Amino acid sequence: MSSAPTLSPSAFELDDDHRSFQEVCRTFVARECAPRVREAEKAGTFPAELWPAMAAAGLLGVGHPEEYGGTGGGVLALAILSEELAHASGGLAITPLVSSYMAGPHLARYGNEEQKERWLRPLLEGKCAAAIAVTEPGAGSDVAGLAARATAVGGGYQLRGTKMFITNAGLADVIIVAAKTDSDAGHRGITTFLVERGAEGMTLSPPLEKLGWHASDTREVAFEECFVAEDGILGERGRGFHQIMEAFQVERISLAGMALGLGQAALDEAVAHAKERRTFGTTLSKHQTIRHRLAAASAELESARALTYQAAARWDSGHPEAATTTAMAKLVAPRVASRVVDEALQVFGGYGFIEETPVAMHYRDARILRIGGGTDEVQLEILSKRMGL
Repeated sequence: MSSAPTLSPSAFELDDDHRSFQEVCRTFVARECAPRVREAEKAGTFPAELWPAMAAAGLLGVGHPEEYGGTGGGVLALAILSEELAHASGGLAITPLVSSYMAGPHLARYGNEEQKERWLRPLLEGKCAAAIAVTEPGAGSDVAGLAARATAVGGGYQLRGTKMFITNAGLADVIIVAAKTDSDAGHRGITTFLVERGAEGMTLSPPLEKLGWHASDTREVAFEECFVAEDGILGERGRGFHQIMEAFQVERISLAGMALGLGQAALDEAVAHAKERRTFGTTLSKHQTIRHRLAAASAELESARALTYQAAARWDSGHPEAATTTAMAKLVAPRVASRVVDEALQVFGGYGFIEETPVAMHYRDARILRIGGGTDEVQLEILSKRMGL
């Protein structure tokens, strides 16, 4: 090469707009979310007063159409928001992320005008919440294998089946439900439906007791001859699988962002503890084995952050390898977070094993990120296929 290659600093750093948005998110989380974490964990639910507060701060409409109350921005902004929310609590973060950024995009992309006005606008205003019900007792990552059925009847459809691990089910005003309208068409026979809270024939279990994400509401949802009118179809009949797969991409970026936030929070707490805790006549941070662990964790997190931000930026720019980088980010960031929170807990010693220290919550909250939104194994399969294997 005749001259040194040149790269824009933005290839490695957030630009001014994204840095400003990051600061908005960070300030909001410190002021409004962090003080409510312990109470939300004990109550097992999302603080209701945060919905209008997040809407007023523009944090429910990132990337959504401005004509329905969205606030602009793209996938990179969502990754930043996810990271900052999870820095406070995974359980607190996942509730609005599911509503606005995992269920919400289905309404924005596939909803008709009436559906957008009825559900998307109030959702972005913090006046209602949404959930999406795809996972079943016998079908998780294998979306095409779901067993729920939607049978055509006069004026609409009757839903039958059971959905499992549905985040926001107990507080959602509307649930987006995936069911087969054509049992013989495989993944081409899946359709998504809008089911309102309190619909006859829909039954919610009590909240599931989970290892982590204690501040989020998660339930089993059963449908037994639950009638949904024809205008309750979301998108096109038989296109539900494709709609779900498309939405999965942004969901995976959001979950990778959450992994960064959880890992960073645990690392921050471990560093502060290491500077204060004294053993053998000095602070933990003066022991090489401890400071090297923390340094390695910092390097891993920064590497995962660069990969996650790259994946998000590629979606925003229409890069042809965006899906590949997303699978990498979804694989790597949660794995890194799991290692970092484990190291952080080790630094805390016995104190990390009691609920008095937030690192115990981060330890529990991080584990699900390797499962939800497509397991490690799913991401590896995606990547191996893209390698021609």
